[in-house]
Amino acid sequence: MRRLIPFLAVVLASAGCFHPFKAVTWDHVTVDRPINGHVLTEIPPVSPGGPLHEVPVGGPRCCKGPKVAIIDVDGLILNTDMTGQYSLGENPVALFQEKLEAAAADPSVCAVVLRVNSPGGGVAATETMWQELQAFRARTGRPVVASLLDVGAGGAYYLATASDAIFAQPSTVTGGVGVIINLYNLIDTMGYFNVRYQPIKAGPNIDMGTTAHPLTPEARKQLQAMADEYHARFQQAVRQARPRVELREGTTFDGRVFTGREALERGLVDRLGSLPEAIAAACELAGQPNATVVLFRRCNDPAHSIYAVTPNVPLQSSIFPASVPGLDRSRLPSFLYMWQPDQTLEKLSGK
Repeated sequence: MRRLIPFLAVVLASAGCFHPFKAVTWDHVTVDRPINGHVLTEIPPVSPGGPLHEVPVGGPRCCKGPKVAIIDVDGLILNTDMTGQYSLGENPVALFQEKLEAAAADPSVCAVVLRVNSPGGGVAATETMWQELQAFRARTGRPVVASLLDVGAGGAYYLATASDAIFAQPSTVTGGVGVIINLYNLIDTMGYFNVRYQPIKAGPNIDMGTTAHPLTPEARKQLQAMADEYHARFQQAVRQARPRVELREGTTFDGRVFTGREALERGLVDRLGSLPEAIAAACELAGQPNATVVLFRRCNDPAHSIYAVTPNVPLQSSIFPASVPGLDRSRLPSFLYMWQPDQTLEKLSGK
């Protein structure tokens, strides 16, 4: 049964008297008579907060015995909760750390499956989550198996390298070992709206990379050096975790993405397999073949499947369909470990 979200509160006026009523709907409401009054909308957050609790998948509501915890990484990896008008969701970095802590605190959790469906995200956010996963493994000694679903590229692949084993499906898009920074020249757009850039600054490069004027050669050189440094860190992490990675022709680390089969041939992943197969492998590594599978969720966020996803996307994309690539991408952090074939922000959500 679908979980209904209070979406519209409609107040009607008739002959000078107000007759309020509230309509609860999944997506829309239809009124078969003219409305003379006010229409108020209410969009509650996905989560009201509160602690995480474990939700067994395909089993009893309260399980005992060994468990394998699925920790999901979906959509953009950003150290932000996509705040703004009509937005939903939590901070992916904070939520990831909280789920790791919940798994570590439960002695019956014998293994973790990192379920990944993401094109990557911010450099700092990615490295923070990678460090948290490394710390979890060192602290608990429990096996971690990464399962790459549709996409596990850029920072999402970086994060997966902190696992004991990486599974990918043949159709998975993975790799993307590279760095990008989103810079746009919006001078003409600003001029159309009669907006003029008038900075007062101390330090000629303090606005380096601004959209308000062209990128200078010196600024380009400095930003390129930073991107190269981050790229070297990415490559080092992969080489340390996967010493047998194939570096033929210099193409493995040039930012391109691969199918799951190609990634296996290059040593970027360990096995081709589905999420259930990754779960079975985690159970085997933990020596608990009959472990129950659980996810960690807020109280109003159900998980009836091992593929259950918590919404964490800005609603602006559905309410305001018009999208300007430069304006969209200017909302992202500067340097990204991310595969980005599409230039609009909402296409990167992974939802």
